[in-house]
Amino acid sequence: MKATQQLHALGQSLWLDNISRGLLTDGGLQRYITEFSVTGLTSNPTIFDKAIKSSDFYDAAIRKKTAAGKSGEQLFFELALEDLTQAADLFRPAHEATSGVDGWVSLEVSPLLADDTDGTIKAALQLHARAQRPNLFIKIPGTAAGIPAIEEAIFKGVPINITLLFSREQYLKAADAYLRGIERRIMAGLDPKVASVASIFVSRWDVAVANKVPKEFHNCLGIAVAKHAYQAYCELHASARWRKLSAASALKQRLLWASTGTKGPDTSDTLYIETLAAPDTINTMPEKTLQAFANHGVLKGVLPVDGGDAETALAKFTRIGVDLQALANQLQLEGTQSFVKSWQDLIQSIATKSTALKAQAKIGTA
Repeated sequence: MKATQQLHALGQSLWLDNISRGLLTDGGLQRYITEFSVTGLTSNPTIFDKAIKSSDFYDAAIRKKTAAGKSGEQLFFELALEDLTQAADLFRPAHEATSGVDGWVSLEVSPLLADDTDGTIKAALQLHARAQRPNLFIKIPGTAAGIPAIEEAIFKGVPINITLLFSREQYLKAADAYLRGIERRIMAGLDPKVASVASIFVSRWDVAVANKVPKEFHNCLGIAVAKHAYQAYCELHASARWRKLSAASALKQRLLWASTGTKGPDTSDTLYIETLAAPDTINTMPEKTLQAFANHGVLKGVLPVDGGDAETALAKFTRIGVDLQALANQLQLEGTQSFVKSWQDLIQSIATKSTALKAQAKIGTA
């Protein structure tokens, strides 16, 4: 049995952290589903920017939409929804087989809305309505402005992937927003079955401290933070508050490991897959990481529900001068800024390509 199949059998979902029109048209995504037990995918502005910039798969659609007077965000969201609705249809069997627990794809609201609660709520509602797919998450960052937007979107019935979470504390705020949204739905007599995942970013911790801590501390912090968050996840779902919601048929908000591709040449390319195995969670991974794990990955055990050595490991980092709370906030801010830059690059890439395609069309008709 492949390592990917073993992980799936354990109860952890394997999602692809990538999408492109090429993956859809050449059957690549379907092969990952069939051969590697992939049951969902995530996307972000960086992924779409790379997909559009590095191929001609989008040229015909961009040419057509530009001719219809569309540009900027409007044009991008049409392209993204075309890709993601097609991917959602490929994952629909998994979605139905798991009664809505698995088989999801994700589309992010504009990162320019990271500090705009009302704008985020409006965008989430509009994008969800446009997608017309039951298995499409709208991604909202777990920022100060994002947390109330998440609660309101859940209350309105929009499935949410909460992104850019970097610590146990940030996760708990996101989880509380989800629970409040569900509790409000129950009080209003609405169906409590609105899905959500909470995405903890892992590898960025290790990148952030790589040049600041001794070598023996390398590639340890992200895993310790993940274990700490997983402990909170298990405790929350053993609580009286959750038992009450579960009895009302609410769906568990699953924990998702994001940023699981390793960055250093001396680091195992399957590190964050092999060390973060746990039932009822998700690991979303880049293509190279997925392929590496399928090829030579080894399932080395399951995360302990009590967090194992997480607190001991985190205390070691504190003792050598790492301010974990400050770093978590910094990473969230830098992640937000990075997505804004990627968004701006993406919109510029579409504009550049639109201009080039217009020029080609003029030459062709001259």
